[in-house]
Amino acid sequence: MSLQELSNIFTILMQGITYTLIVFAVTIVLSIPLGLLLTFASRSRIAPLRWLTRGYVFIIRGTPLMLQLFFVYFGLPFLPVIGPYLKLGRLAAANIAFVLNYAAYFCEIFRGGLLSIDAGQYEAAKVLGFGRFRTMIQIILPQMFKVALPSVANETITLVKDTALVSVIGLSDLMELSKKLVNSMVNVTPYIIAAAIYLVLIFGLTKLFERLEKKAAY
Repeated sequence: MSLQELSNIFTILMQGITYTLIVFAVTIVLSIPLGLLLTFASRSRIAPLRWLTRGYVFIIRGTPLMLQLFFVYFGLPFLPVIGPYLKLGRLAAANIAFVLNYAAYFCEIFRGGLLSIDAGQYEAAKVLGFGRFRTMIQIILPQMFKVALPSVANETITLVKDTALVSVIGLSDLMELSKKLVNSMVNVTPYIIAAAIYLVLIFGLTKLFERLEKKAAY
Protein backbone atom coordinates (compact mmCIF):
# COMPACT_ATOMS: atom_id res chain seq x y z
CA MET A 1 0.00 0.00 0.00
CA SER A 2 1.37 3.39 -1.00
CA LEU A 3 1.95 6.33 1.32
CA GLN A 4 -0.78 8.25 -0.50
CA GLU A 5 -3.32 5.51 0.24
CA LEU A 6 -2.27 5.41 3.90
CA SER A 7 -2.60 9.18 4.05
CA ASN A 8 -6.10 9.00 2.57
CA ILE A 9 -7.17 6.38 5.11
CA PHE A 10 -5.77 8.44 7.96
CA THR A 11 -7.55 11.58 6.71
CA ILE A 12 -10.90 9.80 6.56
CA LEU A 13 -10.46 8.26 10.01
CA MET A 14 -9.59 11.64 11.51
CA GLN A 15 -13.06 12.80 10.45
CA GLY A 16 -14.53 10.08 12.64
CA ILE A 17 -12.35 10.89 15.64
CA THR A 18 -14.33 14.12 16.06
CA TYR A 19 -17.36 12.15 17.26
CA THR A 20 -15.16 9.92 19.39
CA LEU A 21 -13.67 12.93 21.16
CA ILE A 22 -17.05 14.66 21.56
CA VAL A 23 -18.60 11.63 23.25
CA PHE A 24 -15.51 11.23 25.43
CA ALA A 25 -15.41 14.91 26.48
CA VAL A 26 -19.13 15.24 27.17
CA THR A 27 -19.13 12.03 29.21
CA ILE A 28 -16.18 13.07 31.37
CA VAL A 29 -17.42 16.63 31.94
CA LEU A 30 -20.96 15.58 32.91
CA SER A 31 -20.68 12.09 34.40
CA ILE A 32 -18.11 12.91 37.09
CA PRO A 33 -20.17 15.65 38.80
CA LEU A 34 -23.35 13.62 38.27
CA GLY A 35 -21.61 10.60 39.80
CA LEU A 36 -20.65 12.70 42.81
CA LEU A 37 -24.26 13.85 43.24
CA LEU A 38 -25.43 10.24 43.02
CA THR A 39 -22.88 9.31 45.69
CA PHE A 40 -24.34 11.87 48.07
CA ALA A 41 -27.86 10.74 47.18
CA SER A 42 -26.97 7.09 47.85
CA ARG A 43 -25.82 8.11 51.34
CA SER A 44 -28.78 10.40 51.99
CA ARG A 45 -30.82 10.20 55.18
CA ILE A 46 -33.93 10.35 52.98
CA ALA A 47 -34.70 6.66 52.47
CA PRO A 48 -36.69 6.89 49.17
CA LEU A 49 -33.91 8.96 47.58
CA ARG A 50 -31.30 6.50 48.80
CA TRP A 51 -33.25 3.50 47.48
CA LEU A 52 -33.94 5.13 44.10
CA THR A 53 -30.28 6.02 43.65
CA ARG A 54 -29.05 2.57 44.57
CA GLY A 55 -31.66 1.00 42.30
CA TYR A 56 -30.55 3.20 39.42
CA VAL A 57 -26.88 2.30 39.95
CA PHE A 58 -27.78 -1.40 40.17
CA ILE A 59 -29.74 -1.33 36.89
CA ILE A 60 -27.13 0.68 34.98
CA ARG A 61 -24.19 -1.43 36.18
CA GLY A 62 -26.14 -4.64 35.65
CA THR A 63 -27.04 -4.07 31.99
CA PRO A 64 -24.75 -3.70 28.95
CA LEU A 65 -23.89 -0.22 27.70
CA MET A 66 -24.86 -1.34 24.19
CA LEU A 67 -28.37 -2.17 25.40
CA GLN A 68 -28.60 1.25 27.05
CA LEU A 69 -27.57 2.88 23.78
CA PHE A 70 -30.31 0.97 21.94
CA PHE A 71 -32.88 1.93 24.58
CA VAL A 72 -32.05 5.65 24.50
CA TYR A 73 -31.92 5.88 20.71
CA PHE A 74 -34.52 3.32 19.58
CA GLY A 75 -36.60 2.69 22.72
CA LEU A 76 -37.41 6.11 24.17
CA PRO A 77 -39.59 7.20 21.20
CA PHE A 78 -41.92 4.24 21.91
CA LEU A 79 -42.68 5.29 25.50
CA PRO A 80 -46.37 6.15 26.03
CA VAL A 81 -47.32 9.84 25.88
CA ILE A 82 -43.82 11.31 26.11
CA GLY A 83 -42.23 9.08 23.46
CA PRO A 84 -42.74 11.44 20.49
CA TYR A 85 -40.84 14.16 22.37
CA LEU A 86 -37.87 11.89 23.05
CA LYS A 87 -36.69 11.29 19.50
CA LEU A 88 -32.98 12.07 19.70
CA GLY A 89 -30.24 12.42 17.14
CA ARG A 90 -27.50 9.82 17.15
CA LEU A 91 -24.92 12.04 18.86
CA ALA A 92 -27.35 13.25 21.53
CA ALA A 93 -28.49 9.69 22.25
CA ALA A 94 -24.88 8.50 22.51
CA ASN A 95 -23.96 11.32 24.89
CA ILE A 96 -26.97 10.73 27.14
CA ALA A 97 -26.44 6.97 27.32
CA PHE A 98 -22.73 7.33 28.07
CA VAL A 99 -23.22 10.03 30.72
CA LEU A 100 -25.91 8.01 32.53
CA ASN A 101 -23.80 4.87 32.35
CA TYR A 102 -20.52 6.33 33.54
CA ALA A 103 -22.19 8.41 36.25
CA ALA A 104 -23.29 5.15 37.88
CA TYR A 105 -19.74 3.77 37.82
CA PHE A 106 -18.23 7.00 39.13
CA CYS A 107 -20.87 6.98 41.87
CA GLU A 108 -19.57 3.64 43.11
CA ILE A 109 -15.95 4.78 42.82
CA PHE A 110 -16.62 7.91 44.87
CA ARG A 111 -18.72 5.98 47.38
CA GLY A 112 -15.80 3.64 47.93
CA GLY A 113 -13.51 6.63 48.33
CA LEU A 114 -15.78 8.13 51.00
CA LEU A 115 -15.96 4.83 52.86
CA SER A 116 -12.16 4.76 53.00
CA ILE A 117 -12.06 8.02 54.99
CA ASP A 118 -11.57 7.35 58.68
CA ALA A 119 -14.45 8.41 60.91
CA GLY A 120 -11.95 10.28 63.03
CA GLN A 121 -11.65 12.87 60.25
CA TYR A 122 -15.25 13.91 60.79
CA GLU A 123 -14.82 14.01 64.56
CA ALA A 124 -11.65 16.10 64.30
CA ALA A 125 -13.39 18.57 61.99
CA LYS A 126 -16.29 18.85 64.44
CA VAL A 127 -13.87 19.57 67.29
CA LEU A 128 -12.28 22.34 65.19
CA GLY A 129 -15.70 23.90 64.70
CA PHE A 130 -16.13 22.96 61.05
CA GLY A 131 -19.70 22.70 59.78
CA ARG A 132 -20.91 19.72 57.76
CA PHE A 133 -20.53 21.50 54.42
CA ARG A 134 -17.10 22.92 55.20
CA THR A 135 -15.91 19.55 56.48
CA MET A 136 -16.97 17.86 53.25
CA ILE A 137 -15.45 20.50 50.94
CA GLN A 138 -12.16 21.16 52.71
CA ILE A 139 -11.35 17.83 54.36
CA ILE A 140 -13.31 14.85 53.07
CA LEU A 141 -13.59 15.45 49.31
CA PRO A 142 -9.87 16.18 48.73
CA GLN A 143 -8.97 12.90 50.45
CA MET A 144 -11.72 11.03 48.62
CA PHE A 145 -10.52 12.22 45.21
CA LYS A 146 -6.97 11.22 46.10
CA VAL A 147 -8.12 7.67 46.92
CA ALA A 148 -10.45 7.48 43.91
CA LEU A 149 -8.01 8.86 41.34
CA PRO A 150 -6.54 5.49 40.16
CA SER A 151 -10.05 4.08 39.65
CA VAL A 152 -11.16 7.25 37.86
CA ALA A 153 -8.12 6.89 35.60
CA ASN A 154 -9.06 3.29 34.75
CA GLU A 155 -12.66 4.25 33.95
CA THR A 156 -11.49 7.16 31.79
CA ILE A 157 -9.20 4.89 29.77
CA THR A 158 -12.03 2.37 29.42
CA LEU A 159 -14.26 5.19 28.17
CA VAL A 160 -11.93 5.84 25.22
CA LYS A 161 -12.42 2.24 24.09
CA ASP A 162 -16.13 2.16 24.88
CA THR A 163 -16.79 5.09 22.55
CA ALA A 164 -16.46 2.55 19.71
CA LEU A 165 -19.91 1.29 20.75
CA VAL A 166 -21.59 4.37 19.28
CA SER A 167 -21.14 2.75 15.89
CA VAL A 168 -24.03 0.37 16.74
CA ILE A 169 -26.50 3.27 16.37
CA GLY A 170 -24.89 4.42 13.12
CA LEU A 171 -22.75 7.29 14.40
CA SER A 172 -19.79 7.79 12.05
CA ASP A 173 -17.08 7.64 14.69
CA LEU A 174 -13.57 6.29 14.32
CA MET A 175 -14.70 2.67 14.57
CA GLU A 176 -17.61 3.02 12.15
CA LEU A 177 -15.48 4.69 9.47
CA SER A 178 -12.70 2.14 9.82
CA LYS A 179 -15.24 -0.66 9.38
CA LYS A 180 -16.63 0.97 6.23
CA LEU A 181 -13.13 1.40 4.81
CA VAL A 182 -12.26 -2.23 5.50
CA ASN A 183 -15.42 -3.38 3.73
CA SER A 184 -14.85 -1.16 0.71
CA MET A 185 -11.10 -1.83 0.39
CA VAL A 186 -11.18 -5.49 1.45
CA ASN A 187 -8.10 -4.67 3.52
CA VAL A 188 -7.54 -4.58 7.29
CA THR A 189 -5.15 -1.61 7.19
CA PRO A 190 -7.86 0.86 8.37
CA TYR A 191 -8.33 -1.26 11.50
CA ILE A 192 -4.60 -1.13 12.20
CA ILE A 193 -4.52 2.65 11.80
CA ALA A 194 -7.63 3.00 14.00
CA ALA A 195 -5.98 0.85 16.66
CA ALA A 196 -2.89 3.06 16.52
CA ILE A 197 -5.06 6.18 17.02
CA TYR A 198 -6.79 4.62 20.05
CA LEU A 199 -3.40 3.67 21.49
CA VAL A 200 -2.11 7.23 21.10
CA LEU A 201 -5.18 8.60 22.91
CA ILE A 202 -4.84 6.08 25.73
CA PHE A 203 -1.10 6.70 26.01
CA GLY A 204 -1.73 10.43 26.44
CA LEU A 205 -4.37 9.85 29.11
CA THR A 206 -2.16 7.35 30.92
CA LYS A 207 0.69 9.86 31.13
CA LEU A 208 -1.71 12.59 32.28
CA PHE A 209 -3.08 10.49 35.13
CA GLU A 210 0.41 9.37 36.11
CA ARG A 211 1.32 13.03 36.61
CA LEU A 212 -1.90 13.70 38.53
CA GLU A 213 -1.28 10.70 40.80
CA LYS A 214 2.27 11.86 41.51
CA LYS A 215 1.00 15.32 42.43
CA ALA A 216 -1.73 13.84 44.62
CA ALA A 217 0.86 11.74 46.45
CA TYR A 218 2.52 14.86 47.91
